[in-house]
Amino acid sequence: MKIPKRIQPLVEEGLVDEVLSQLMSGKEATVYVVRCGEDIRCAKVYKDVDKRSFKQAVQYQEGRKVRNSRRARAMEKGSKFGRDQQEEAWQNAEVDALYRLADAGVRVPKPYGCYSGVLLMELVTDDDGMVAPRLNDVEMTTEDAIRDHTSMIEYTKLMLCAGLVHGDLSEFNVLVDSNGPVIIDLPQAVDAAANNNAEWMFARDVNNMTNYYSQFAPELAVTKYAKEMWALFEAGELTPQSKLTGEFQESEHIADVGAILEEINAAREEEQERLQRIVDANSDED
Repeated sequence: MKIPKRIQPLVEEGLVDEVLSQLMSGKEATVYVVRCGEDIRCAKVYKDVDKRSFKQAVQYQEGRKVRNSRRARAMEKGSKFGRDQQEEAWQNAEVDALYRLADAGVRVPKPYGCYSGVLLMELVTDDDGMVAPRLNDVEMTTEDAIRDHTSMIEYTKLMLCAGLVHGDLSEFNVLVDSNGPVIIDLPQAVDAAANNNAEWMFARDVNNMTNYYSQFAPELAVTKYAKEMWALFEAGELTPQSKLTGEFQESEHIADVGAILEEINAAREEEQERLQRIVDANSDED
C-alpha cells in the first residue's frame, strides 16, 4: 500500500522496507503491518494530540518523571516547546512500559523502538501466522476462562510490582495467541506510586478482566483480586512471588470524611495556585 507520510522517514532510514496493510485505527493511534527485512512487524503511528480522542490524558500523565529540568518547566508552563515535550513523553511512554514489563515477565509485544512518533513492535500472530484476535473476539470454555484469567491476574500483579498500572485494560486491549493473553496499548500506563489516580485505575483494570472472564466462568465474579493486591502493594508486601487468593477482608474502620474533604480542598487550592503560576508565567513571556 502507499506509504503513510509519518512512516516515510522510517523507510528512508532503512527501518521499514514496505507497508503491507492498515491493521486498525484507534483513539490514539493507527497501526500498520510492515515488513522490516525478512520480519513482519507492526508500526503504531500516534495521532497528533489535537486529533486524539483519548480523554482525561492529564490524569494519566500525573507523576511521570522528566529528567531534564528545562523540559519539565516548559511542560508545566504549557508553552509550545512544553506541549511538544509533553507529546514526545506520551509517545515514549509506551515503548518504555513495554521494555519494563517484558523484563518483569509480563506478556507484551516486543518493542523495537520509537522513531518520530512511530512505535515499531512485534506483530502478535496465531499458529497460522494471522494477526492474533482480540480477547473480545475469542470464544472460550469455562476452563479456558479460568486459566486465562489466572494469567491476567498474574500479569497485573507483575505490572504492579514493576510500579506500573495499565490504566485502560479491557477485553479490547488484550490479544490471544496459542500461548494465552498478550497485553497491548500502553501509552497511558501510570506510575503506581506517584499517580493519585493509580488505585482506582488499577481496580478498574483488574475488575474489567474479572467481569469479562466471569461471563464464561461465573465463579470468578466473587473474587477480590484488585483489593487484595492493592492492600499488599500499599503495605510494601506485594512481590512477584506473592500467592494470591482472590479473597479480601473489608476494613470495618469508619472513614474520617472531614479529613478526606480537607485533603480534597487542599489539593484543589494547590492546583488553582499552579494554574495561576502558569498564567502569570505566560503573561511574563508576552
